[in-house]
Amino acid sequence: MKILHTSDWHIGRLLYGRKRYDEFEAFFAWLEQLIVSQKIDALLVAGDIFDTTLPSNRAQEIYYRFLCNVCASGLRHVVITAGNHDSPSFLSAPKDLLRALNVHVLGAASKEPNDEVIELKGSSGKVEAIVCAVPYLRDRDIRTVKAGESIADKGLNLVKGIGSHYDEVFKIAQEKQIKQKKYGDIPVIGMGHLFAAGGKTIDGDGVRDLYVGSLAYVGKEIFPDTVDYVALGHLHVPQSVGGAEHIRYSGSPIPMGYGEANQEKSVVILDVKKGDLKFDLYPVPCFQSLKRIKGDLEDILQEIEDLKRNNSSAWLEIEYTGKKIPGNLKETIEILVADTGMEIRRIKNRRVLERMIKKSREAKTLEDLSVGDVFNQLLETHEVESDQRVELIQAYQEIVALLHEEDTMAE
Repeated sequence: MKILHTSDWHIGRLLYGRKRYDEFEAFFAWLEQLIVSQKIDALLVAGDIFDTTLPSNRAQEIYYRFLCNVCASGLRHVVITAGNHDSPSFLSAPKDLLRALNVHVLGAASKEPNDEVIELKGSSGKVEAIVCAVPYLRDRDIRTVKAGESIADKGLNLVKGIGSHYDEVFKIAQEKQIKQKKYGDIPVIGMGHLFAAGGKTIDGDGVRDLYVGSLAYVGKEIFPDTVDYVALGHLHVPQSVGGAEHIRYSGSPIPMGYGEANQEKSVVILDVKKGDLKFDLYPVPCFQSLKRIKGDLEDILQEIEDLKRNNSSAWLEIEYTGKKIPGNLKETIEILVADTGMEIRRIKNRRVLERMIKKSREAKTLEDLSVGDVFNQLLETHEVESDQRVELIQAYQEIVALLHEEDTMAE
């Protein structure tokens, strides 16, 4: 049995207002071909299918068309778990219909852990792998609120709750594994959408903290040694966890922002033979070039000229850092890229920002600031005493976390 692990599709994501549907469609066309050419039997998608809880009709069309195509191509199983960007109720709504195509959808933590354990059967009908399909675990699913809890206590209780949930699911999987022993060794594969301790992120990748205070980072210890592979989602950088090569983030298949522009994207292909499991990274092509250009006017213009000579169709993010303040920076660059395949997605003029925002500690636009940065600046502006800030920040973080977890599609 061959299994493909991917995650963090973020269908519908914009780049500075630019729709990227062509890019998503190109990726899914490539993924369909890969599934056929590599004779993949099962597809595991570890969360963040869509970029928002209210995906557009076009985003939904891309998603469902892909599922129909791969299921018709001979793919036997698809296992999809929700991420923190997904609406559990929206993702789960068609699960009974999709089950007819052998597409298993886990939108939220189940009250019955057995529901999150899925047996993958081969062409002979025998079980060849067992998947612990754990979706993103929301605060309300795994933690009992206690009066007077500190942020540190909440983080610890969240980690305990996550660990307990995985422990229950893995125990059920191991029981099923023992029952199937007569057919030989059957691997157990875990799935999760979480932030593992030590995980690498990149500025501007859109990966947001999952829980209040950012303290609920789990260690690899929550995954038993008996698990053969853990397919993770949430972090966009392809990577292993804590030196354990079999616990792995596949990463996002397309760059979510300019910080990921030069990153090699990949999916993971697992090969299960007679109970033995091996895996390899398979590189994803670049479907839309992103290029960040930084420097003074001469540097910027020269780099654009170089791109033109190479017939580039890159989307550009430009940051001017020269000492002078050019009055027609935008117009000059727009004229230069006119009638080319390139697009300007953003121009940042550091000198103008520094002149306009003299009172700021850093020259940042609102777009550059996180919600936490804005709140901290408000505390500064209103001269809130330091001993009052801890409680206010804690309350604020709880509100933001609840807003992120709210399932706007639920009734």
